[in-house]
Amino acid sequence: MAGKSARPANAIDQTRRMLSLVTYLRERPGARVGDVARAFGITEDELISDLDVLPLCGTSFRGGDLLDIDTDGDRIWWHNPDDVAAPLRIAADEATALLVAARAVSTLPGLREGDRQALLRATAKVEAASGEAAGASSRLSVTFESEGGVFADVDRAISERRRLWIRYYSPARDELSEREIDPIRLVSVGHTYVEAWCRRSEARRTFRLDRVAEIRILDEPSAPPEVELRDLSEGLVQPAAEDPEVVVEVGPGGRWVAEYYPHDSADELPDGGLRITLRTPDPASLRRLALRLGGDGRIVSPQALADSARSAAREALAAYDGPEGLAGVQD
Repeated sequence: MAGKSARPANAIDQTRRMLSLVTYLRERPGARVGDVARAFGITEDELISDLDVLPLCGTSFRGGDLLDIDTDGDRIWWHNPDDVAAPLRIAADEATALLVAARAVSTLPGLREGDRQALLRATAKVEAASGEAAGASSRLSVTFESEGGVFADVDRAISERRRLWIRYYSPARDELSEREIDPIRLVSVGHTYVEAWCRRSEARRTFRLDRVAEIRILDEPSAPPEVELRDLSEGLVQPAAEDPEVVVEVGPGGRWVAEYYPHDSADELPDGGLRITLRTPDPASLRRLALRLGGDGRIVSPQALADSARSAAREALAAYDGPEGLAGVQD
């Protein structure tokens, strides 16, 4: 019987399940929805959700190469299993891109030697199968920026269970700070980050590697407390669609906000700034952002939040100036 799953959604588990589902359905044409759901330990609603996604998958975006799978609510039918099961051939541009990327990655200083050798063996096989495309790719190269050295030190610290000292740039505060951290793992979500236990704040923090100005591996052992690892497949911060919408306008000096905060849109302004639309479960927390921005930005809406931010700014200025400062201004 269809029902709501008691388990939280997990993109990785769902992907694994759908890959197994393709094989299962190929061997069982006309399988019953209820039987398949029981076989995979999911509800019928979850299965139907998977079946809604599978027709968007295939060997290319051309219609004939997509999985033609549908259901009448009782049975599941796959109409073109033989068409999409043909061996794939890599195109010349795909081979070139793959070989250039593989050679670039193999030069990263943080790559373990075993992984490097495995990558080089795989690259050699692709070269042998690519023919002329392999020759074209050899005339191209990609160079990674200096983040690689930080990556190597973090990776080594994780493998040797050692603490790190870093000088880290925070764009929100426009300052460099010194911290000792116990690294937990490296993650890549657009940029590469280290998730770690920060000894200064006594909390879990995430640091972007290209903002690490200096790094040292310490002799102290790394001993982060037991923490549940977060699913970061959808990003470091994941606002919900029902969260209130906030519009912020920033000047050129505040463009970092679009990089630091997840947002729905960031439209260019004539002065080189941005009009940023974002969502947050706690709009009031953005008052601190407005104070940090100062003349480089302002909250546009909602109006109540904009008024509150202006009031907080006036209070901060009054506290900074003090009675003597205000008297001087009046004179």
